[in-house]
Amino acid sequence: MGLIINLNGKFVRKEKAVVSVFDHGLLYGDGVFEGIRSYNGRVFKLDEHIERLYTSAKAITMTVPVSKEKMKAEIIATIRRNKLKDSYIRVVVTRGAGDLGLNPLKCPKAFYFIIAASITLYPEKFYKEGLAVICASTRRNIPEAVNPMIKSLNYLNNILAKLEANNAEVLEAIMLNREGYVAECTGDNIFIIKNGELITPPTYIGALEGITRDAVIKLARELGYKTSEKPFTMVDMYIADECFLTGTAAEVIPVINIDTRHIGNGKPGPITRKLIEAYREMTGTQGTEIYAS
Repeated sequence: MGLIINLNGKFVRKEKAVVSVFDHGLLYGDGVFEGIRSYNGRVFKLDEHIERLYTSAKAITMTVPVSKEKMKAEIIATIRRNKLKDSYIRVVVTRGAGDLGLNPLKCPKAFYFIIAASITLYPEKFYKEGLAVICASTRRNIPEAVNPMIKSLNYLNNILAKLEANNAEVLEAIMLNREGYVAECTGDNIFIIKNGELITPPTYIGALEGITRDAVIKLARELGYKTSEKPFTMVDMYIADECFLTGTAAEVIPVINIDTRHIGNGKPGPITRKLIEAYREMTGTQGTEIYAS
């Protein structure tokens, strides 16, 4: 059986899952989304993802057409319908169909769909050996324009930086904000480690408040490491002892080279390795049961 998609509350085969060409999510990127993971039959941080989805929708004055509890139930049902235990779930809410103008008032009702499938963002060898990345020339959207705190369908900014990564033959690119401080990567939050302290950019400079990011901060503190949210530059990254990225799809992945400069000794550091292990242990044992009776 092929992939089954939840299309506005109805289950349809992948090839039948279509949206209107007049949908403002397609025409203008007017919508919000979440990426969620399930591990070993449990959806990790489901409540937190749903809360962020609805917060993002509220920020753009869009009403999600179902309640939070209904959305959670629809996500669980979609995973079950695809008979998955380990999966990546994409939940998208668009402004809905309207006319060819920009006015969102011409879209009478929002539209949603849920995809549950498998995903491998980075090959396993990079978790053991580390990633090489670059700093993109494309700057992160300023919060006063398209606020990165809103997880919207407007991803062209990230895609332009991702093209730079492709051209450099690496898998990820770091994005700076207007003032030249490190904000985040095209699809991940970023951390550096210096003298045993974990440092990540504060969200006010243009970073998404990542759910994995927050989980790792909490996890690091439980393990006894000092953590802080404060601005830093590319030079701070170049001289860091360790560096790693976090994200729902990426989880925790080490960075060992930035702009051809080795970070630390050019290998994943001991704190990063410990966090990878601890995070995987956490995701394998926590979450909302999918197949609970």
